[in-house]
Amino acid sequence: MRDNGRLVHWIQRLSDISLVGFLGLLLLADTALAVSIRGAQWAVPFCGLIGIGAYLLRRRFRVQGAVLLMTMSAAVSLAIAGVGSNGAPGFAETGALLLITVGVLRWVRPLRTAVLLSVLSMITLELGSVRPLDPSSIAFGFLMFVAWAVAMGIGSYLRYQLERRQETVDAVRRAERLELARELHDLVAHHITGIVVQAQAARTVAVHQPEAVLPSLDAIAGAGADALTSMRRLVGVLRAEDDASRNAGTTLADLRVLVERFSAGGPPVAFDVGQGLSELALAPEVLTTLHRILQESLTNVRRHAPHAAWVMADLRPADRGVLLRVRNHRTSADPRLSRMGGGFGLVGMAERVQALGGDLLAGPTRDGEWEVRAWFPVDRAITSS
Repeated sequence: MRDNGRLVHWIQRLSDISLVGFLGLLLLADTALAVSIRGAQWAVPFCGLIGIGAYLLRRRFRVQGAVLLMTMSAAVSLAIAGVGSNGAPGFAETGALLLITVGVLRWVRPLRTAVLLSVLSMITLELGSVRPLDPSSIAFGFLMFVAWAVAMGIGSYLRYQLERRQETVDAVRRAERLELARELHDLVAHHITGIVVQAQAARTVAVHQPEAVLPSLDAIAGAGADALTSMRRLVGVLRAEDDASRNAGTTLADLRVLVERFSAGGPPVAFDVGQGLSELALAPEVLTTLHRILQESLTNVRRHAPHAAWVMADLRPADRGVLLRVRNHRTSADPRLSRMGGGFGLVGMAERVQALGGDLLAGPTRDGEWEVRAWFPVDRAITSS
């Protein structure tokens, strides 16, 4: 995933450099026209320079840069029209304003602000194309409107895609929080049942052996502390309620059963549990999350790499915690399965892992494999099983 992020970063940098270079060429054309026409036309390259600066600083001052560029462009256009001068529209400022309009429609919130700025950019472009002494200004005005409409369509489409992805991500997170709510119900029920059983046993022992009650009270206090720890880890990410209940408890044996079922209908999976790792060393919510991540990882293998010759999975102690790794050789996906979608399962897994203070990484490796790594901190000492 880090390699993919670096690649996307460099692609964005190269595209920015190419667009700025193109705007620079347009600025040279504006300067050449200003030399030949002279007079008020010299203000046009100045606006183009402001437009390039606004584009370069768009990520920090998107709205401010758009407003500044539109204000200067409109002022220059009105000044040229006021003195009755003739000339050509600014190519650099026009290109910069169109690019900024695309970014405004894509990123600016709320939507009404983005729409207002886009309409103002259209008015600014039309003002820039008006030349009182030039009959071709009508044709320039029409071309500016067409260019603005194209920029409007591109920005609106990109915003639609962004909103659609955000809605899907929010839906995945809501579903994951509902799942966490169910697990919280199971964990609390499990711990409270143990506390009640130990309290009843302590009461029975107290009748005949009062001195033996103290260890039972210590066990009850420990069970209560475990219950509070589990709830603190999960409650922080819950934003929905669900009264459904399921069977509590996930063990390492459940992970092995999951792997065996997958191997029966898909690529063979080698699953290894590290030396000294047992259920006693892992909190119940961590075990449940490990089961969910392993299930999601194997499902992604079946969907995106159905012809993989092998899958390697291992769970072992690492860096004061526990690390789950799932690796497979990358192959071409079945188009019929790829059309079903995907990619948002990682969002749910990351939500769950971060809720427990862990870390999740997923992406290609240098060896041509796909790897999912999930690390969780472990509060309890890992002892030999």
